[in-house]
Amino acid sequence: MRLFLRQKLSMNKIVQGFVAGFAFGIIDVLLMIPIPMNDKPIAMLASFINRFAIGFFIAITDIPIPSWTKGILIGLLLSLPDAIITKTYTPIIGVGAIGGLIIGLLIK
Repeated sequence: MRLFLRQKLSMNKIVQGFVAGFAFGIIDVLLMIPIPMNDKPIAMLASFINRFAIGFFIAITDIPIPSWTKGILIGLLLSLPDAIITKTYTPIIGVGAIGGLIIGLLIK
């Protein structure tokens, strides 16, 4: 665990993680508004939590790879379970990977 998480997380990284996660979560929920689905509020909450986790973990993890690669990797790994459960692979994995890439480029 010490390999991936910094021993002393700076408050700056934690704040960046909260901001990135919150922004990515809100953007993803807004993208879901026009999509018809059952239990829309539950689906939106689950999506927000997933996207929040992606942004947060990109900011606080320290993996010895380029930040954009770290973003894509975390975005893919955290999006995959939701895609498997819903059997909606392309939009869920695609948004997770693209969002992870963008957050990885913004947070260094």
